[in-house]
Amino acid sequence: MIFQKVKKLIAEQLGIPADDITEDSDFINDLNADSLDIVQMLISLESEFGLEFGDDEIKAIKTVGDVVKFIENHRAG
Repeated sequence: MIFQKVKKLIAEQLGIPADDITEDSDFINDLNADSLDIVQMLISLESEFGLEFGDDEIKAIKTVGDVVKFIENHRAG
């Protein structure tokens, strides 16, 4: 469920088909996102899921799966 929401948001942010996104997709190498894309996407995800990515977490996020795991581990409730 979280993956589906994350995938939809990423697809909208990057203007790519959601079907092109898997949990193994690397933001830079596979999805052609640049650092600004990633920051904007994380801001959208923070708003959507009611959480906050710290600087260390942002540096550690390389794939869609990294984002999903972070949300699963930090989501309230």
